[in-house]
Amino acid sequence: MSKFKKKTQVKQDIPTSSMPDVVFMLLFFFMVTTELRQTSIEVKQNIPKATQLRKLQRKSLVTNLYIGEPIKKDQYGTEPKIQANDVFIEPKDIVLWVNREKDKLSEAERDQLTVSLKVDKEAKRGLIADVETELRKANSRKLLYTTLEDDKKN
Repeated sequence: MSKFKKKTQVKQDIPTSSMPDVVFMLLFFFMVTTELRQTSIEVKQNIPKATQLRKLQRKSLVTNLYIGEPIKKDQYGTEPKIQANDVFIEPKDIVLWVNREKDKLSEAERDQLTVSLKVDKEAKRGLIADVETELRKANSRKLLYTTLEDDKKN
């Protein structure tokens, strides 16, 4: 007979009964805290396509202006409108809007603000020219026209 007894093997399983609870709590947390869309676009957006595109380096310095026909035509009419954030503005209000957007940035980044124009294909050039003129008056000279990538490259 031996002096030492062999130890019996002990099972060391990780209890997984509460795992679904933890997963659903994390899922719920991220669903509640995540911001999916900052603005709801209320103008028609049929963006033109282009073949030569460049990606932006710092998207935090970009602010968007949407130009197109309103989706709710009975409420806003059929003429193309300018949407900044969640409100419709007139071309004369663009200088004030640009200054407010620059105020959100730090002092060193204010001159690097880029205005991205998301313009519907059917929008009139006159309205776009008015927006460009007002952006010049606001000393916001970095302008970007947003397009989609064309699949047919010649």
